[in-house]
Amino acid sequence: MALARAYAVGLVGLDGQVVEVEADLAQGLPGLTVIGLPDAALAEARDRVRAAVVNSGQVWPGNRITLALSPASLPKRGSGFDLALAASVLAASGAVPAQALLGRVLLGELGLDGRVRAVPGVLPAVLTAARAGIDRVVVPLANLAEARLLPGVSARGVGSLRDLVALLTGEDYDETLPPAPAAVQDDRPALDLLDVAGQVDGRTAVEVAAAGGHHLLLLGPPGSGKTMLAERMPALLPALLLDEALEVTAVHSVAGTLPGDQPLVSRPPFQDPHHTATVSSIVGGGSGVARPGAASLAHRGVLFLDKAASPSTTQPLGPPATGKNRRTTGKTATAGSQDRGGRRARPARSTAPGRTATRTPSYPSATPRWLARAGDPQGRHVEATPSGADPRGVATQRPHRRGMEVTHSRSHARSDDAEEPTATLVARSLCRRPPS
Repeated sequence: MALARAYAVGLVGLDGQVVEVEADLAQGLPGLTVIGLPDAALAEARDRVRAAVVNSGQVWPGNRITLALSPASLPKRGSGFDLALAASVLAASGAVPAQALLGRVLLGELGLDGRVRAVPGVLPAVLTAARAGIDRVVVPLANLAEARLLPGVSARGVGSLRDLVALLTGEDYDETLPPAPAAVQDDRPALDLLDVAGQVDGRTAVEVAAAGGHHLLLLGPPGSGKTMLAERMPALLPALLLDEALEVTAVHSVAGTLPGDQPLVSRPPFQDPHHTATVSSIVGGGSGVARPGAASLAHRGVLFLDKAASPSTTQPLGPPATGKNRRTTGKTATAGSQDRGGRRARPARSTAPGRTATRTPSYPSATPRWLARAGDPQGRHVEATPSGADPRGVATQRPHRRGMEVTHSRSHARSDDAEEPTATLVARSLCRRPPS
């Protein structure tokens, strides 16, 4: 009878826990059993591990093998336990010293030929190991740059199971990263507010929202510049601090969207889901364990929701629209508690007997009440009219449920010199009332 143990990390969202992997070799009919609440991917690891060990030149033990993952009450998901399972079997059979596995976390998926493949969630797993007092980790070579983001942790990368055996036995091996595939160069210029001509009030609203971390609602007909302003909002935000960058990188690592050539997300992210996106894709979800959605991926950045007043987009923000509210479509960009966003809405269509459908401006008074409650509007309404519009207008005040709203309203009639119908942009800053 032989017993050996290795260590891995089980993740539930961004929270992780160190998992002890024990391998027991006993007398009996040859076989392999994995216990400890494994999911389907982990239960299939017994075939991957056996094939990887044999194809790496090692001898598979002819015993009854039991692999236990503790704590047993914690559900284990994914293929990131393969490397720890194989190492515990090799240590129990005497192929590698069992002492070399103590104080070391192993992460990685095994191929049938013994290659170690990249897995998502390496950065939060390394953070979990560091909090547990383990300062040595072994990860796939493709995840090595991500694992080395955390200071104070010694990370080693392996490209195959042979490399792991060499590392545990004290031999030298090639730890150089394989050449990355050539990435498609994006020659498009970065979006910046310098590209916007005019729109003084709209630019001011975007700058105020970015500086104060407020939500922003942009209302107006198509072509008035709502999307143009919202897409340039991330350029106003400062670079993330190291702690903030690690938070954002951990979220993208769990989601599997972290670029291989960019292990650290240092700029505020920008998420622009389609207006037909489902609730799960926006707020997160999945089978068995929830995956990060667009709102989580926009953490400490900007979440831009197009056509915000459509029920398919705003269902996560409040109750679905009914009655006349179904006639209004728009765009909304918002995010989590640490995010900055801008919201945009399009005008509704109105028809009358004997008349063709026309566009009517979707002012805050015509916006569904449940959409206005989503951000608790406390700011001002600013309206920008492009060249050719009638400059005449009257500033009015009307009572609001929490204070006074100031609306600068202008005429929407075509001026004598205008060749196109005038377009109106209403930028509405949404922020919470500061505590008294």
